Amino acid sequence: MTATEPVGAIGEAIFVQGAGDEHQRCDGERRGDRRRQPPRACRDENQRRKDTDDRPGDRHHGNRLRQPVRPERDLPRRRREWQAREEAEGDENVGERRGEHATLFPHALRFVEDAGQGRRFLLRTLALRALRHHEVSMAASGLPFDDIRALFPLMPEASDRAADAVRERQAELTKPAGSLGRLDEIVAFLASWQDKAMPTIYHPLVAVFAANHGVVAKGVSAYPASVTRAMLENFAAGGAAINQICATYGIGLKVFELALDLPTGDITEGPAMDEAAAAATIAFGMEAIAGDVDVLCLGEMGIGNTTVAAAIYAALYGGTGADWVGRGTGVDDPTLGRKIAAVDAALALHGDHLKDPLEVLRRLGGREIAAMVGAILAARMQRVPVILDGFVVCAAAAILQKLDATALDHCMAGHVSAEQAHRAVLEKLGKAPLLDLGMRLGEGTGAALALGVVKAALACTRDMATFSQAGVAGKIA
Repeated sequence: MTATEPVGAIGEAIFVQGAGDEHQRCDGERRGDRRRQPPRACRDENQRRKDTDDRPGDRHHGNRLRQPVRPERDLPRRRREWQAREEAEGDENVGERRGEHATLFPHALRFVEDAGQGRRFLLRTLALRALRHHEVSMAASGLPFDDIRALFPLMPEASDRAADAVRERQAELTKPAGSLGRLDEIVAFLASWQDKAMPTIYHPLVAVFAANHGVVAKGVSAYPASVTRAMLENFAAGGAAINQICATYGIGLKVFELALDLPTGDITEGPAMDEAAAAATIAFGMEAIAGDVDVLCLGEMGIGNTTVAAAIYAALYGGTGADWVGRGTGVDDPTLGRKIAAVDAALALHGDHLKDPLEVLRRLGGREIAAMVGAILAARMQRVPVILDGFVVCAAAAILQKLDATALDHCMAGHVSAEQAHRAVLEKLGKAPLLDLGMRLGEGTGAALALGVVKAALACTRDMATFSQAGVAGKIA
């Protein structure tokens, strides 16, 4: 794959790495191992997994790294079905909607397949409306964002019954009460959102959304926008940090490209997106958890996105660029000054339109942030717990919390980033991070590492012996 070759189609999941890739080395597909002939035992295991796991349409392809499927050669079945159905219904505008703009997010025609019937219909309706209104100006129609807002009253609540069942078991385990600290709380949290007396982590997923930003032209980054695509190729080659973390902890990885060749508008000169485009991107992000995902970790990749995230925080929480801008990828002092100036210029330009959090998103945000808004919201609708990553991911979370104070109740903060203002952001969100490792990479790395802690917490509650099982005397009354 060359640097100039497109990585998948716009709006497609361009890379999938299966959960539980502890056998990567046997497959000989890990970076640096491709020319080696694996040992006989590994070859036999690879063939066994290929025979049993590599079924067409199966989301989890054993433990193998899977190269991206070119969608122009193999359109997803459900997408073809929806296209055929729409065309059979005689919609004369269907072709036009799939023109230059609608093809940015082709999967918005699909719906989240494993939601309840009512929620599934709502999510599909949202996606279709978002596309149909894509060419309609905000002044002419408010429908796209109205559809987003309509989902908030339908969000499910945590199950106290399931959390209490977990706590009852924890009280019988061979340990002093409360001795595992937050680990016990984590398992009760999982149970309450999965609505299971014993939660599961069979199919965890890291979803990474990648996009480019017009504000990069203002010199706000240490790297050019072309690095976003180069990093996607690195993901696909298995060479990024998130690949290694996911393989180590048995986490699935999906990377989504969001129109890299069409950056969002420069926020210092105009809105990043129009309303319909923002709504369509939110709808696309809802599909990150299509299937049987039971825990979702969110990550991002996009040169310039710490600048737009800082602008979002300033708009939501007040202050100036200097209060929220950090060094991101390690910018020098002159570049830091340009980042601060860009945020301040954007706030001045859009200041009269920033009372609505969704307007903040479309004017100051980016496609990856909009998609993560959709992913978090869809996870809530399907009772999937979410682990947030760092500074940029939390910008999407902040938008949702400003829309509804309870919208993040199903989310945990994976870590606190070394980015200057992230600790203050977590305080605003009311989230205590699981880890503080001085990280600032993005890609979902902090969230994925935190999932390792979450899996260990679940293993303790699930697999430890009770006092009666171990023959250990309980606490003296």
